[in-house]
Amino acid sequence: MELVAGEAHVYGYLLLTECLRQQYDLDINKKKTYRLCQELEILHPQRRKKTHYPRRLARNATITGSNQQWQLDIKYGYVAGYERFFYIADMIDVYDRTIVGHHRGSSCEAQEVCAMVKTALAARLVTKETGLVIRTDNGPQFVSKAFGELCEAEELIHERIPPKTPNMNAYIESFHATLERDLLRKETYATFQEAYEAVDNYIDFYNNRRMHRSLGKRSPAAFMTWAQKKLPEELETYNRKV
Repeated sequence: MELVAGEAHVYGYLLLTECLRQQYDLDINKKKTYRLCQELEILHPQRRKKTHYPRRLARNATITGSNQQWQLDIKYGYVAGYERFFYIADMIDVYDRTIVGHHRGSSCEAQEVCAMVKTALAARLVTKETGLVIRTDNGPQFVSKAFGELCEAEELIHERIPPKTPNMNAYIESFHATLERDLLRKETYATFQEAYEAVDNYIDFYNNRRMHRSLGKRSPAAFMTWAQKKLPEELETYNRKV
């Protein structure tokens, strides 16, 4: 109790045991100290265990329709007027190539990524019964508690690719290469707002007007309209292996 009344009040029973040994030359083990602390009601409150969400490695699959798998990643843009980078977090539907959601900003925290995913789920009318897989790399936003809780609450299947295997996230990587070639490499931005508007406009163009050879020379929006009128066997040629 003398120890607890002094500086040792910050210690738990393990370090109190060491103090008793060093300062009072007592032959005592941690179990005895624990029982004494319990009797004297001076045990520190136990820390809450952090929830660890199990890591699920990306698995080979054949995607046969929209909203079966989304690939999510983060890219950087540059604002020359401020000599600073900005973030672009975006998701692509593997089947129809639509950018289903994106975030752009001077920061890209887990909460901002989660908000973007929630907005995309609502816009695409994805329900908990859909069985949607979201595939990411191992970035801090994606291994965070917030992202794990989101996936659990929405019953999403979160796959993470092994380190140094960007080819397993090939669809979003391909989009980022296209974004770099068509937009970021060609234009310079004086302000963040100018950069954000350019990204927004490009994604609108990409989703609704830009033709894709892999979609039969259609935009993602035109492909989805066309696919709704076709039988499953007529669409087999558009199945994606991931």
